[in-house]
Amino acid sequence: MILEAASSGNILDLLESIRVFEIKIIDKQDFFNLLFRFGINITIALAIIRGVYFPTRRDKEYFFTFIIFNALTFFVCYLLSSVKLEIGFAFGIFALFSLLRYRTNPLPVKEMTYLFAVIIVAVINALSTKKVSYFELFFTNFTILGLLYYLERVWLNFKGAIQVITYEKIENIKPQNKHLLIQDLEERTGLKIIDVEINRINFLNDTARITVNYDPTKNNIIGESALKADQQKAEDL
Repeated sequence: MILEAASSGNILDLLESIRVFEIKIIDKQDFFNLLFRFGINITIALAIIRGVYFPTRRDKEYFFTFIIFNALTFFVCYLLSSVKLEIGFAFGIFALFSLLRYRTNPLPVKEMTYLFAVIIVAVINALSTKKVSYFELFFTNFTILGLLYYLERVWLNFKGAIQVITYEKIENIKPQNKHLLIQDLEERTGLKIIDVEINRINFLNDTARITVNYDPTKNNIIGESALKADQQKAEDL
């Protein structure tokens, strides 16, 4: 068999005919299936993270985390799916991630949602069987992508990056002075302010805690601003 493969001049056929401890060096059909499914998976994941999430939050650390989580989940599910655990295995993966805790600050709600979304995409693309047609697989992937895009960028409206600040000009927090508040914040921060939200007012020291939505650019993103903003809001409740 090896001689036949070698004489045919096909390197893949030659490698497929070689076994090490009864395991093939390569299985062409399974390998190309892996490449095809991973291509679908990483394309959808990049579209979600780079196309929907990143323009809004612009957090490179979460971008890195989401992509690596997606890839690792896909490979774990795909390579172990041959054990025929199927549905039970999929739920086991979810249980594993539900117990996972980083030794850092907890993820904001929106970041946790995106993390769950990229994990779901990886599991779907890795564990779908031959009973699921490619049309159904593409439809599911693009439906998830479309829902995230519509909710993030259309229905709930894009409000840019966020940052929580403590503001001392208490007279500017009045509703009729909102334009003065935005103008003052733009002059002092150099940011293009899209909207502001008053979270807490302290009349004892004449300060207010404000969430600022600003237009994110490459040079004005404040590190981990989304995380800090969610934590500050939680403290205000």
